[in-house]
Amino acid sequence: MTTSQEELLPGTRRALLHRIAVAQAEGRTPSLVAAVVRDGRTVWHGSRSSVDGHAPDENVQYRIGSITKTFTAVLVLRLRDEGLLDLNDPLEKHLPGTGAGEATIAQLLAHTSGIAAESPAPWWERTPGSLRPELSDVLGERPVLHPVGRRHHYSNPGYTLLGALVERLRGAAWTDVLGKEVLEPLGLTRTSAQPQAPHAGGWAVHPWADALLPEPLEDLGRMAPAGQLWSTTADLARFAVFLAGGDDRVLSAESVREMRTPAAPAEASDVVDGATYGLGMQIQQRDGRLIVGHSGSLPGFLANLSISVEDDVAAVVLTNCTSGPAVSAVGADLVRIVAEAEPRIPAPWRPSGEVDPAVLELAGQWYWGTYAFALRATADGLVSLGPLTGAGRRTRLRPNGDGTWTGLEGYYAGEVLRAVRRPDGSVSHLDLGSFVFTRQPYEEGTGVPGGVDPAGWRGIAD
Repeated sequence: MTTSQEELLPGTRRALLHRIAVAQAEGRTPSLVAAVVRDGRTVWHGSRSSVDGHAPDENVQYRIGSITKTFTAVLVLRLRDEGLLDLNDPLEKHLPGTGAGEATIAQLLAHTSGIAAESPAPWWERTPGSLRPELSDVLGERPVLHPVGRRHHYSNPGYTLLGALVERLRGAAWTDVLGKEVLEPLGLTRTSAQPQAPHAGGWAVHPWADALLPEPLEDLGRMAPAGQLWSTTADLARFAVFLAGGDDRVLSAESVREMRTPAAPAEASDVVDGATYGLGMQIQQRDGRLIVGHSGSLPGFLANLSISVEDDVAAVVLTNCTSGPAVSAVGADLVRIVAEAEPRIPAPWRPSGEVDPAVLELAGQWYWGTYAFALRATADGLVSLGPLTGAGRRTRLRPNGDGTWTGLEGYYAGEVLRAVRRPDGSVSHLDLGSFVFTRQPYEEGTGVPGGVDPAGWRGIAD
């Protein structure tokens, strides 16, 4: 059974339905529900169920596990944007006495704090949160296992600390802050810390028999900021739109872009797999496209949120089994199906409202040594610098208001570009972090480091 908003072509809708049908059948899960988002709205919803006539719709809640971490990260970035903390602050500055306070807030967000992956036994996902009433119960006697900042080591207790940080600085419970500052503004009315009907039940499927076992449903207590939430495909579709473009009522586009930016050193296996981590968001390369979002699991449930910002396509996959469907692969496949079958149609080109003569003077071809680059003014008020052909160092730069620009990404991130002028006011060259860009290769009289041979360019004599 599937429903659709008639936004996609019939062949695309059939391919999406086929993908989730295969996932539900081969993954042997009681139910699987999915949604696809394009152009800021849900354009497809589909579901499969083992019970005829009872396929879940977009308003049925499932537990979303670690997708909760992305919500917690949004709250922390809000605190940063309000000036209540700096991401480089050590946790100890705001939440003293944890025993893990050397790690910075950014390191906690990116899982580079060195903190253990799990809390001490018994396993927190299948036991009551009341067994761990204090942060010390969550962290245990040896919370830090690795040098701080040296490696990406996924840590559930690390996000418990971030939830406690939110509570300390807001003076309210994590759930209350989340509801007021994120869920309500974004209209996520079916996302909650406790299940609200209609909701799916969580099941374990026997690995060698077609038999089911109900999984316990526990309140995670202190561990809630790491994985407590329940949600629906409809709500997570709206959340995906927010994570792609921001919403000034919650976080700006610049701040959500920061969340999607790699912030953790990758393990060797992650490099091979094309995976890394941002600030509360997983980042991976699949099928030649960049997918951001998060997966989640708790006993009885698997969840995935996958977003391709460049393709303007996102997918949500929720299911109610402990293991079975590879939901990350399913989510990425749903994105791929739409992106390949119905590629994004770019907005019409339009000229800029106004052109800065100082920028226009610098636009065009430049050379760093013998490498050819182009400087372009873009409609968003930035400038871009990149090689004329092939791969190479490229960046967008924002104006600083004093005739200089600062790089936003890549090798030149944070580096300052300035135009160096001759006594008559004409531009001699560009200086970008000490690199000299000239209008001609190794142009004489333009400050090329090491000078230019006065004999100039030459051939080879016979």
